[in-house]
Amino acid sequence: MRRKWLTGLVFLLVLLVFFWIWRKEKTSRPVVSAMQNSILPPKEPLWAAPDSNTIPNNDSGHLIRYGKKLISSTARYFGPGGSLAHSSNGMNCQNCHLDAGTRAWAGNFGSVASLYPRFGDRRGNTETINQRITDCFERSMNGSAPDSNSLEMKAMNAYIRWVGKDVKKGKKPPGTGLEILAYIERAADPVKGKVLYSKKCQLCHGMNGDGKPDSVTGYLYPPLWGEHSYNTSAGLFRLSKFASFIKDNMPYGSSYINEQLTTEEAWDIAAYVNSQPRTIKKFKQDWPNILLKPVDLPDGPFADSFPSEQHKYGPYAPIVASRKVRK
Repeated sequence: MRRKWLTGLVFLLVLLVFFWIWRKEKTSRPVVSAMQNSILPPKEPLWAAPDSNTIPNNDSGHLIRYGKKLISSTARYFGPGGSLAHSSNGMNCQNCHLDAGTRAWAGNFGSVASLYPRFGDRRGNTETINQRITDCFERSMNGSAPDSNSLEMKAMNAYIRWVGKDVKKGKKPPGTGLEILAYIERAADPVKGKVLYSKKCQLCHGMNGDGKPDSVTGYLYPPLWGEHSYNTSAGLFRLSKFASFIKDNMPYGSSYINEQLTTEEAWDIAAYVNSQPRTIKKFKQDWPNILLKPVDLPDGPFADSFPSEQHKYGPYAPIVASRKVRK
């Protein structure tokens, strides 16, 4: 009888100990209010391009449609075998501005009409949409642009304006342009990038980065280095731009909703691709104020004492910090 009583007492004590621990854990947790526990409001929806079926069936609409053709199949008109001129490397505008500049976070034209004309740090002056188009021809397509008064320039301008027609002046909605990645803490690594390139990119862009040509439209998959790719003055030669582009859009089948690369992988692939040979082209008028020069441009002069290698591959945080100290 005494033994059963002791067993019951021990069991009761164990229950009391467990109850004390449970009460302590419960009361030590932070109180979550009903407001905190409620569903957060949805983020602002990403910009979406207007439906091409809404392009008017008049002279203005015909110009817009022609502009879209020029953006989609630039090589057909201006490539090495172009019907109008032989003034570009064979790439199409939409190789960098996907789906003719209408895909979210893929270098689209959504906020071009709303933001231009604007002051451009690279030019050191106000720049127009036509000048921006000219930059793409001279840098990304390593050639020369049609005259600003030509039908083709007017058509591309009209199409770009139509794509961004629903964006209020001065606004840049989420989803337009590129979603710029945060800097990583280390330097981007071309060696790691080479391994990733062979696994993720080589199937489409080739072992030697020469892309997959298409006899009609220039390139099905564009070259990533060499004489037929973008030159050293193109925006994508900056690692931050190229890493941002591939993070949301590459490899084939990816999107900002279905990303297949980590942030570090995107930086490393960008480092590998941009370490490969390509046409060297410089514009003396670029960056007249070197204090406005981005930290990831590898060519001097620089407004700091960091080496060219670090300006190309990073880490960028020390460069950014040094500039803040000077301010």
